Amino acid sequence: MVESHSVSITLFTSHNHHTELKMKITKLETFLVKPRWIFLKIHTDEGLVGLGEPILEGRALTCAAAVAELEPYLIGQDPTRVVHHWQAMYRHAFYRGGPLLTSALSGVEQALWDLTGKSLGVPVYKLLGGPTRDRIRIYKGGARPENIKQFVEMGFTAFKTGVARDRPARIVESKDFVDKAAAHFAALREAAGPEVDIAIDFHGAISPQTAKLLINALEPYQPMFIEEPVQCQNVDVLADLAQSTHIPIATGERLFTKWGFREVLEKQAATVLQPDLSHAGGILECKKIAAMGETYFAAVAPHCPLGPIALASCLQLDACIPNFLAQEHVTLGEGYLKEPFVIKDGYIDLPSRPGLGIELDEEALVDKRDDGSWETPRLWHKDGSVADW
Repeated sequence: MVESHSVSITLFTSHNHHTELKMKITKLETFLVKPRWIFLKIHTDEGLVGLGEPILEGRALTCAAAVAELEPYLIGQDPTRVVHHWQAMYRHAFYRGGPLLTSALSGVEQALWDLTGKSLGVPVYKLLGGPTRDRIRIYKGGARPENIKQFVEMGFTAFKTGVARDRPARIVESKDFVDKAAAHFAALREAAGPEVDIAIDFHGAISPQTAKLLINALEPYQPMFIEEPVQCQNVDVLADLAQSTHIPIATGERLFTKWGFREVLEKQAATVLQPDLSHAGGILECKKIAAMGETYFAAVAPHCPLGPIALASCLQLDACIPNFLAQEHVTLGEGYLKEPFVIKDGYIDLPSRPGLGIELDEEALVDKRDDGSWETPRLWHKDGSVADW
């Protein structure tokens, strides 16, 4: 005899669905902060405030205006519908991608996640699948032969340097230029030892004509990765470089959204992806980029030369992706956050507070207001022509 079970089905009418009380966005507030950042606050009718960092370096005023243009859509919306709002803002723009839209969108998305986490009482990474690690490896920029030993003794295991040079790189470079750059890296390697990881950033300022020569000269010292060896738009050249060396090639700080990373992965032009969470589309978009990278066995080292809200967003991503490599930073939030981040033995402990887990120090920020006048440094060749920074 087959036992029968009665099933009770409750039908929810449209009226009942909309009687549920929801938090609503009431205001977006941006303020420019030294040295070149924008902080965003998204206010709600429940008193919760979400923090984000939408910025396009050197275009702060323009980016703030782009955020303001998103406000009419967001007012009155439930901030926890993060993916829906991302789609609405990205696709409604008609013109898709690009640094301005995606930078404004990134900061808004960070703040929406902050609000969602705060409203539920959990860190953002717990909403994105939970932690894949217990602490987050940090790499230190600006390493020099005379100070790297000190930082190693402090517990850092990863560093990044630039191409040593006393003038902008030319299209076709001299042997002296390549030899000096390689000698500087060799001195870093000698001072730090073989167990420490040292990456080098070409900053997209080395020409395709010189990049292979320089990479070849650096190979004996085994950099952790070579970042932006040429301009990132030149994907075929990146792919050729990647196939010509055993050193990992890194790129991504000037790519936007998952679509911007697709060609790089398809052509296997890089095995270290460096999306910027304040440019590429925000926390979840960069998690999708990381997942795309995982299918190509690529690692993720998020780009972050920005402020503490951007760093807090990066840490939430780093916590929950399996292919994380190391995290860039320029500030731990001293003078900006009530409780700055702390590095212990080269790592930051997993954040535990709700949302992004940070609180701005409003008193300390009073003298850090900015006018948005910072611009990218201008470099010139000896003949007066424009050089890449």
